[in-house]
Amino acid sequence: MANRLLRFRETADDLLSDALIDLNNRNKDKLNRLSQDNPNFRDKRTCECIFLITKELRLDPLVGYQAIELLQRFMVKLLTDLLTSPSPQAAAAERHHEDAVFDEIKKKFPVFVFSCLQLASKLSLYSDIITNKAAVHFLHSVGISVSKKKLFESEMTIMKALEFRLNAPNPLTYVELLLEVLGHNEPSVPVEHLYDLCLHILQFVRVDRTAIYDTLLERTTQCGSPSREQREKFVTVTEDYMLLGVGVIAMATFILYVRKWEAVKHTWFIKV
Repeated sequence: MANRLLRFRETADDLLSDALIDLNNRNKDKLNRLSQDNPNFRDKRTCECIFLITKELRLDPLVGYQAIELLQRFMVKLLTDLLTSPSPQAAAAERHHEDAVFDEIKKKFPVFVFSCLQLASKLSLYSDIITNKAAVHFLHSVGISVSKKKLFESEMTIMKALEFRLNAPNPLTYVELLLEVLGHNEPSVPVEHLYDLCLHILQFVRVDRTAIYDTLLERTTQCGSPSREQREKFVTVTEDYMLLGVGVIAMATFILYVRKWEAVKHTWFIKV
């Protein structure tokens, strides 16, 4: 795996403050624009697949998380566009149309997943770019036959659907910035060691996202079968990457440095 050499505690105070404010504002903006009806394409199998490919191709971990975000945003936009009809249709015809759409997406989905990884690798300053030649070779090795032309068309489809706005923050972005803030505010905390554990914890949470948040919802509501309304309100928790980043770092700190736990809590609530 290609790892960046992260250097914590080197960012100037004003830049760090601006970056934190910007990321926080973008997180709030995303939460304010959430739709309760959007399907989730960050399921366990898809995330596992993306993380495994990221590892196999020795890409930076950030590429995998960026690819997951690209895939989610693209698939929601694609389905919205395909299933939105300009005029009302009969129920039977509408159902037939939806079936055809899902069948077509099902066939193209593996290529869309890989194209998101390709695009994410091109956005990264610290990872090798997945060329179309390498992409074709890898996909053939796992039994998917596709041409360079089809891969190019797939990338263009994704970029146009997202209006070329590809670089949205992902969970690892928040973890890295929060660790930088933590290291700046509390120099005694060994954030370099925390980072490695955070990578494992975040990947675990990402893969088992549904089970973890379902359990959290049940504990929060004290209800074994939360209502639809409760689940809809809880979406702002499942999509809050700032909250996720804080939780991942807190867990890493608690596991490795229990004695530092109180210092970390004090730092976040007093100094950040």
